[in-house]
Amino acid sequence: MSGRRRGPNRQSMFGTVLAAIAFLPAALTPAPALAKPGAPGEAAEIARCIRLAARGYGWLEKTLWGLREQEAGWIGAEVANTNGTHDLGPLQINTWWVPRLARVIDRPEHQVRHWLRYDACFNAEAARWIFLSGLEATGNYWAAVGIYHSPTAWRQRSYASKVATHMRKLYGRDVFAPRRSERKR
Repeated sequence: MSGRRRGPNRQSMFGTVLAAIAFLPAALTPAPALAKPGAPGEAAEIARCIRLAARGYGWLEKTLWGLREQEAGWIGAEVANTNGTHDLGPLQINTWWVPRLARVIDRPEHQVRHWLRYDACFNAEAARWIFLSGLEATGNYWAAVGIYHSPTAWRQRSYASKVATHMRKLYGRDVFAPRRSERKR
């Protein structure tokens, strides 16, 4: 032996560099929308806005909560979709709706987009309008839930199933049974 100190061999160093390069994209990828923590008081504000948007209709409030649980947005959210649109605010209203909402309320699109992101009550009212518009157009509750998410039939069915699961978790197995006070006597 020559007494010369040997460092790590080239193969192990090369493997370490490759592992670091392979890990890099995962480290730089932003966290999913579900990981965003809410600001203090945000959950209470969203709950208040959903209650107001439901106008005292229990079935509508439950529906909005089902949508909210599936969407899992937050005040200020703007989540990019693969098709170039974005989902905005607590109920993740897709930007496809912005021009339609702007026409209905006669406001500029940039203002509507801002309100959808930062005003929980405007966001909940928009969710209500989208869902009820779908319900009016189809006459079918679950089709309207699906339309809230997508114009594509198979995506609508999948989404409606997910929302139903959230509603059962929130309100129990009999979520869709009328309450005694709502039944005819």
